[in-house]
Amino acid sequence: MRFPFKSLLRSFERWISVFGISARHLLLPWPHLKSFWVDYFRLAGELTLDWPITPSFPCLGEKSEAAGGASGAYFHQDFLVARKIFERNPGRHIDVGSRVDGFVAHVATFRPIEILDIRPCRSFHPNAIFQVADLSNLATVPRSCCDSASCLHALEHFGLGRYGDPIGANHWKSGLTALSLMLESGGRLYLSVPIGRQRVEFNAHRVFHVSTILQQASSCSLLLDAFSFVDDAGDLHAEIPVSKVDDTISKNLIFGCGIFEFHKSG
Repeated sequence: MRFPFKSLLRSFERWISVFGISARHLLLPWPHLKSFWVDYFRLAGELTLDWPITPSFPCLGEKSEAAGGASGAYFHQDFLVARKIFERNPGRHIDVGSRVDGFVAHVATFRPIEILDIRPCRSFHPNAIFQVADLSNLATVPRSCCDSASCLHALEHFGLGRYGDPIGANHWKSGLTALSLMLESGGRLYLSVPIGRQRVEFNAHRVFHVSTILQQASSCSLLLDAFSFVDDAGDLHAEIPVSKVDDTISKNLIFGCGIFEFHKSG
């Protein structure tokens, strides 16, 4: 058994970040300080008096970084699912808890999207309609109200209290049931969750085996149509054949992202 060094390091970094300390930012500046001051004095020597200069806003390390990030779970899931919704053009799409400044913003650029979340959010765009809702309470869930729904990197939080939701070990199951209840027969559900060694990293999230999601989805009359996943390196593996989707994928990941497309059976 390998010593879980990476997992312990990630946990340590997360704990110190709670207190406003970033391990990365503590170590980042030192190799770049010399370059900063060389550049500063070079530019100061060229400026005229009408352009005062102060070293008041240091940005260190970006010379050696890439121009941007076109990888990772959020990047791939947001574009992949937004593209599918654009192509299918459903009559009514409802989202539950997905990232507002990512997926929701993508979809709102070309169509209306209704968003349900445990916390209130002020609408930033006429195409984004927000409503506070707790999907762990099945009595309040509207039935057969849409032909398309999404829940991207949100179901894993249900019942952990992170966002003020009630504590419950099985609230993620209630959430998946609620998503199915909302769908009309034949409706589409786009779901993403962390996948890997199954565990709860309290109070951030759960990590699921692929089979756990598939079994619960089946009990909710949700049938798998497509599966993609993002690996630990942030690379997308798109449209894996359904017959090959099993827990060998989970076993090879520490914290991947599974992207499931289901339809509701009649």
